[in-house]
Amino acid sequence: METHPFAAAPAGSPGLESLPVEPLLTSEFDVDPGSVYERLRSTYGPVAPVGLMGVPAWLVLDYREVLEVLRNESVWRRDVRHWRARAQGRLPKDWPLLAGYEVRQTMFFDDEEHRHARLSYHSAMRPFQDGHSPEGWELRAAVARYADELIAMLAAESGTNGFADLAAQYTRPLLLMVTTKLFGCPVELGDEMVMDLWRMLDGGPDAGPATGRALDAMTRLAAHRRWRPGEDLTSYMLLSDPSLSDEQLGRELFMNAVYLNDITGNMVCNTILEVLRGNATVRRSLSDGQLGETVNRAALVNPPTANLCFRFAARDVRLGNFWIRAGDIVSPSVAAAHRDLLEIGSSHIVDSTISTRAHLAWGAGPHQCPSPARELAGTIVTTAVGRVFDHFARAELTLPPDQLPWRSGPVVRGLRLLPVRYELSAHSTARVPAARRGDEVAPPVAPSAGPAVGERSGSGLLGALRRMMFGGRKGG
Repeated sequence: METHPFAAAPAGSPGLESLPVEPLLTSEFDVDPGSVYERLRSTYGPVAPVGLMGVPAWLVLDYREVLEVLRNESVWRRDVRHWRARAQGRLPKDWPLLAGYEVRQTMFFDDEEHRHARLSYHSAMRPFQDGHSPEGWELRAAVARYADELIAMLAAESGTNGFADLAAQYTRPLLLMVTTKLFGCPVELGDEMVMDLWRMLDGGPDAGPATGRALDAMTRLAAHRRWRPGEDLTSYMLLSDPSLSDEQLGRELFMNAVYLNDITGNMVCNTILEVLRGNATVRRSLSDGQLGETVNRAALVNPPTANLCFRFAARDVRLGNFWIRAGDIVSPSVAAAHRDLLEIGSSHIVDSTISTRAHLAWGAGPHQCPSPARELAGTIVTTAVGRVFDHFARAELTLPPDQLPWRSGPVVRGLRLLPVRYELSAHSTARVPAARRGDEVAPPVAPSAGPAVGERSGSGLLGALRRMMFGGRKGG
């Protein structure tokens, strides 16, 4: 990439608005996004003009260019206020992707504002990052316990030989349970969050109102933990930065919940899928007991995010075969960059026994997923994947891999279903507990309402998850 801080794009070089663009989100992209990336690369090179729901954008396809965009914060900004088309009022008023970028939250900050927010987040996450601290040890133990409980529910519902959807009946409930534990959600608030995040992540007809309710729930959670702090991330965030308002902390919690449930959940499902579909290198890592490497290899070929959050050019800059104008919108494609990386070094990237951490699933550069969150997410994914193959003697897909339904959008590509036929191993100890101990939580009350009464265990959340998993059938 060539940067020219004091020069404008040469006269005659085509601008984004003047180029014909083809829509990215087509039926072809839904079925086979890799072929779309390859066609765009062969036509335009490392950077291609595309249409995103009626708005033109630059899609960055090659690994080197994607890494440059992610790392160079001085040229590629995250704050939506740098977007020229938005500032000039040229966006459709109902453009569905704009609302999320309008949220003033850490991931959309730049410079000192971003660095300050990340330092506060690092401080709040530190107790959970350390597996030897009481908070870190308990959270890691809870992830394993929740995984065992969910597999026990499957066994109770379908028997030791049965059918399951490991997306809806295992991965999503697991991540929602972890969120409730990590954030310190009261039982009633937890049940509400479970139901609304489910609707939001599925993108159904109630997704918009559900998103609003989830944001409101997170704001109420912030107010509750300000009045009654505990050993949870919400309380530690308030301790790290007491100046946070309930609304701002609610936005931070909301965005973290989305990423924890959606991105981390996709990584769990995608890793299990790569094992079940017969990816030789992923299976080899799993059989060698290298769960971290199993996840890394799966993330290379099947990343949980197709395209990372938008960047906006701070000045005119040459990227690929085009001049990007100041204020242009740029979408770094992780999925396309990984394809490029695997083609460049397939022999040693795919077949080597060394780590494959070159994947960009967690981003890169100043805005990459903070290291404490990456480590925690890695622990969740490896535990979730490991528990499945600890408990199952056999598992096989009940649909051909090319017929699995995907949620395919401008950012996320995740499985809607992961249907399997399973057989529990003889040594599996999966059983349904009468109630979980050690997850004591308080009902949500206003800060002025006085002490809470009637502390309850987390079985209410488990009951809500059972209703979602099995639709009110046996045991619901």
